[in-house]
Amino acid sequence: MKITSQVRCVACCIFAILLSSTCLWAEPIPLKQVVQLALAHASGIAISAAEEQQEEAVFLALHRGYIPQLTTGAGLGWSYGFPLGLEGSAPALFNVNAQSPVFNPALRESIRAAKLDAAVASLKNKDERNAVIQDAVSSYAELSKWEQRLIRLQQSAEQAEKLQAAVADRLKEGVDTEMDATRAHLSAARIHLRIAEAQGSAAVVREHLSKLTGLPANAIETESNALPEFPAVPQDPDLPAKAADASPGVQAAVEHARAQYLRAKGEHRAFWPSFDFAAQYALLSTFNNFQYYYIPAKPCTVAGVSVLCQDNVFKRNNATVGVSIRFPFFSPAQRARAASADADALKATKQAEATRNQASEETMRLEHSVVQMQAAVEVAELEYEIAMKNVDAVKTRMDAGTANLHDLDDARSQASEHFITLQDVTLELQRTELALLRATGGLEKWALGTP
Repeated sequence: MKITSQVRCVACCIFAILLSSTCLWAEPIPLKQVVQLALAHASGIAISAAEEQQEEAVFLALHRGYIPQLTTGAGLGWSYGFPLGLEGSAPALFNVNAQSPVFNPALRESIRAAKLDAAVASLKNKDERNAVIQDAVSSYAELSKWEQRLIRLQQSAEQAEKLQAAVADRLKEGVDTEMDATRAHLSAARIHLRIAEAQGSAAVVREHLSKLTGLPANAIETESNALPEFPAVPQDPDLPAKAADASPGVQAAVEHARAQYLRAKGEHRAFWPSFDFAAQYALLSTFNNFQYYYIPAKPCTVAGVSVLCQDNVFKRNNATVGVSIRFPFFSPAQRARAASADADALKATKQAEATRNQASEETMRLEHSVVQMQAAVEVAELEYEIAMKNVDAVKTRMDAGTANLHDLDDARSQASEHFITLQDVTLELQRTELALLRATGGLEKWALGTP
């Protein structure tokens, strides 16, 4: 019964090893290529780019409002009696209308605000690019960790298989007890659990990278030296303030506050006079009774007196060109809209201040976290080094007959645990350094290797 259980455990380990080795069939993909594919394929960047185009189109729509807008059409209809208007204009066979603002202070401020909104969208797009790069690099580093861990666990699984076989032989010889066999079985089961965990986590990360880059999940494998060397942390007491000023997120918040201020300014200037250019041409018909009610006349002299005489010539072509002038002086609703815009501007200003303070504090926290994590990595490396030396010492004691297989298994288990700890701490350090690079504005250059 015990032999069957041991064989089953060994079979599971071998099956896990075969599954983990399938990723080795793929060719390693360098980090730079992963980042480039993520930037070209990520949905978040496409969404932010579309938002940027939308804001640019809104700005152009407002700005081009100063170009006269031409419309043409006709107002055909039959008239009985006096020729009434159709939708506010006289019935006409053909008409052309032109209109554009000449002086409109509220519109001018709205255009300036829309231009700032386009700049905000561009800054958000830049911030989204940094977020995608950080996500891609972090996922790449995590996948590299799981791949290396699987290689290490495969070696441990082979050692556990040999240990189980040796303990089974020693059990038959009466050297080991049932407890020793159970401990060997437990050691192999723990390794199988670790393999299952690593395989599942690697599959999830690989699938995430697949969605991010557009590559097939089974074609993604990391290089041995996954990440380039991180730059040293700048020893600059003003780094948090400089990072906050250079942050695209902070800049976007500041520009948004300026846009809201301009919108509030435009709402107040809606009370200023405005001038619009307007022109209209209409070709009137003769079946709408215009010739009976709009009788043209011309000056003439009758008995030495200047009077208006009937012309009897109906003018079908008519045109009007002029300026429409408006002087708003009383509008409680507009005053309420202006007060609401003032509140929005104040809110946006305070939000920009809060965003800047948050970015500055986060940069300072990351600075200290990097130093702390570097110290933690050093401790983990030393502990792993000691654990490996302990494995060598146990092997030496086994040669001298003062240690047995179980002592070696315990030493290897401790070394494996320290290796896992070292990997986890190293990944945490890399993620912290990535966040600091993004905060200081050097992430894209570092990831793509551009000067």
